[in-house]
Amino acid sequence: MRRWIVFVLLIGLVLLAVGCGEDEEEQESGYRIWYMNQEETRLEYENKELQAKNTEGLIKEMLEMLREQPSDSGLKPVLPETVRVNEYRIEHNQLYLDLSAEYLDLAKEYEVLCRAALVRTFCQIEEIDYVGILVEGEPLKDLDGETVGLMNEDQFIENAGEEINAYKTADLILYYANETGDRLVEQRVAMEYNSNISLEKVIVEQLIAGPPFEGAYPAIPAATKLVSVSTKDGICYVNLNEGFLETGYNVIESIPIYSIVNSLVENTDADKVQISINGETNRMYRESISFETIFEKNEELVQQ
Repeated sequence: MRRWIVFVLLIGLVLLAVGCGEDEEEQESGYRIWYMNQEETRLEYENKELQAKNTEGLIKEMLEMLREQPSDSGLKPVLPETVRVNEYRIEHNQLYLDLSAEYLDLAKEYEVLCRAALVRTFCQIEEIDYVGILVEGEPLKDLDGETVGLMNEDQFIENAGEEINAYKTADLILYYANETGDRLVEQRVAMEYNSNISLEKVIVEQLIAGPPFEGAYPAIPAATKLVSVSTKDGICYVNLNEGFLETGYNVIESIPIYSIVNSLVENTDADKVQISINGETNRMYRESISFETIFEKNEELVQQ
């Protein structure tokens, strides 16, 4: 009898735990739409249930809600009525928003919070990993005149009131594939990123996202995910998922490898790079390149 009592109690605890989990999920159902407080010093979100079932519809609904007055009277929309959305497009899981010239009239602190709200809101859509902002068709630039580039939610810390002072900037030289897929081409990308994120992570994720400008092509399969990255004793250890092994784009086997290696060695303190797949190095890439190799920068692959 005692065993049965214990068994029933255990079942009850499990059901209670499941019920609590369901309550938490219900509280976080829908999408977070980010708004600004009236003092324009921080962001807060409200959960909204959206009707759209596809990416196009979700973008349109989110744009509407970003302009609407939120339920909390202490908050206000992040997109002013004066700023128009000229158009938007999606390329390689990247959403590009083209805003009207009035966006450049926003105060710097306001603009940073507005940018953070846009990125956080749209990156919840499954097909969108990065957001790029253009103004009248031209890439958004920072106060130094450098292109801001593609952004994801990791670039903005959770306490949005501290975001304005939480950035680092980096003028990066990143390597992507050329049109024929047999050489690397350089692109200079000015990045503004969260100081809590390593530069190595920023670089690899930017490479996975693909080139932000014309004249270069993606080198790394879109299914690739960064598991971890760290640098020790001059060697950068890059751990990727199985997606890196997919055929991906039409490039020769060395291009995805040296897109990562050349970019990391060029922009960080690392002299060499080792790549692993889910922590394993005893594997081959396209049956010709061993992941046990410690790679060095390859200048010969760079298109002159």
